[in-house]
Amino acid sequence: MRYWIKKVLYVTAVLLIVWGLLFVLSLKKEPKEITYGVSFNTLYAQELNLDWKKVYLAILDDLQVRHLRLSSHWTMVEPKQNVFNFNELDFQVNEAEKRDADIILGVGRRLPRWPECHVPEWAKDMLWEKQKLEIKELITEVVNRYKNNSSILYWQVENEPFLSVFAQKECGTLDRDFLKEEIELVRRLDPTRPILVTDSGNLGLWAGAYKLGDVFGTSVYVYFWNPEIGPFKSILPPAYYRIKNNAMTLLFGKKESLLIELSAEPWLLQPVVDTPIETQLDRMNSEKFEEIIQFAKDTRFDTQYLWGAEWWYWLKEQGEDSFWLRAKELY
Repeated sequence: MRYWIKKVLYVTAVLLIVWGLLFVLSLKKEPKEITYGVSFNTLYAQELNLDWKKVYLAILDDLQVRHLRLSSHWTMVEPKQNVFNFNELDFQVNEAEKRDADIILGVGRRLPRWPECHVPEWAKDMLWEKQKLEIKELITEVVNRYKNNSSILYWQVENEPFLSVFAQKECGTLDRDFLKEEIELVRRLDPTRPILVTDSGNLGLWAGAYKLGDVFGTSVYVYFWNPEIGPFKSILPPAYYRIKNNAMTLLFGKKESLLIELSAEPWLLQPVVDTPIETQLDRMNSEKFEEIIQFAKDTRFDTQYLWGAEWWYWLKEQGEDSFWLRAKELY
């Protein structure tokens, strides 16, 4: 009997210690105010059959966004080998600079939006060793072109590179040594700006990305949809993100940490334009939007970049402007 009493007391003590540790790690000061930004993706705006310039300028002038995350997608910047196209990025960077807006510019092969790894047709059949050389040439072209532009705040190198369970068919397994080479290349090309490395908030362990970058960014997804189980909501509370962020600080030192991708659009497995609006609004409606904004506030990141502005604009064009108007209040 005494043996079992001791065992119960021991387990209880361990659980209390663990609970106490998690409680302490969940403590994070509430920011006085939250700085909101937005991710903009040229390729996604085009997929929605929108004039991407109109969408981008509306984000800057109607929503009054002054913090942007842009991507130098390989397929857009180098559509043919050694033939570079900077028309889209030049416009976006220049218009941001005119308005004193700052930019996080993503470089590399894996950047936001499906299929995650944006490889042009001419490079798809290359051996990895050859493709890596091409990626480094791409990064060099992009960084050298914009490093003297005052609007560039950070360089983001790759996007959630440690999230190997997502888009593995398109991206393969992570080449950690090459990721380090990319980061060091950007540091040499522009030693004046911090480098952002990101990881998934729901599935990522954070340690790899946190250690490699000068700044860390994570994502928050609350609502999902799966063909096998249908719609579902993340069971993770806001405290989960505070605990992970404090744990990283404790283990690896304090770094600026951003909520770089706050999903405020429906989770779909087919293009928006092929999905009934009713279905879209069932998976992401105004009530869920407000819930997500509040959830993100409770994570206590003081800088948060929303994900879905192209979709808000597309909805507005269909006569549903509630998301756009709410975003206008937010910014």
